[in-house]
Amino acid sequence: MIGNVHSRGFGSQRRSFIPEYIWRCFNVSQMDFQVTYSQMVNLCQAPSEVYKITKFRKQIKNQWARDDPAFIVIQILFLVLASLAFSISFGVMNWTHFIRVVAGSVLIEFLGAGCVIATAMWWYANKYLNVQRILSTKQEVEWLYAFDIHCNSFFPMFVLLYVVQYFLSPLILSTDFVATLVANTLYGFAFAYYNYVTFLGYSALPFLQNTQRFLHPIGLIGLLYFFSLLLNWNVSRFVLNLYFGK
Repeated sequence: MIGNVHSRGFGSQRRSFIPEYIWRCFNVSQMDFQVTYSQMVNLCQAPSEVYKITKFRKQIKNQWARDDPAFIVIQILFLVLASLAFSISFGVMNWTHFIRVVAGSVLIEFLGAGCVIATAMWWYANKYLNVQRILSTKQEVEWLYAFDIHCNSFFPMFVLLYVVQYFLSPLILSTDFVATLVANTLYGFAFAYYNYVTFLGYSALPFLQNTQRFLHPIGLIGLLYFFSLLLNWNVSRFVLNLYFGK
């Protein structure tokens, strides 16, 4: 089972728990989709509520991470559907091109980047933010919980950069400054919100200190946003051109 992950290293977690977690992705009958949809809505409206449930999970199951992969399965399904919608909208009729778009969104943007970010944050939090309190059991951030945080942070960004951007694409693909302002504001807010939800995830752990450091990248995002407007560089046009040649 995925319990007691907090007391093990990343290597043992990967060997003992990740294979079982992946197996559960194919066992639909054991997934709680109603809770997943509720969490997705809360992540867009009140993300702190999601991490209140995390604390209850720790008390009941003695683990911080979700043992239900329904969130990941639904997120991947949404990404495939969004990729299909964009491909149809931009006239992608080649199956090879469509598969590249899906692979880019699912394997690179969501899973690949997620594993890299989760591993980096997992290592940083355990090495520099973990506080060993007197007369208390040593606790560590679970790698799977770090990946959970990425999944939680990614969903609102998905809504903004896949759903909202899709409907705004006729506007933001224009060459004028208003298009750049709208597009870059959308991207800037999406990445800032990703950092904010990430901060909430780590601040929910009572054995970590100085978790406000996870908010520091927002300053860099603001700086890049300012210069992108100064140069009239439309991020949305760049990304969509990268995927669809538009």
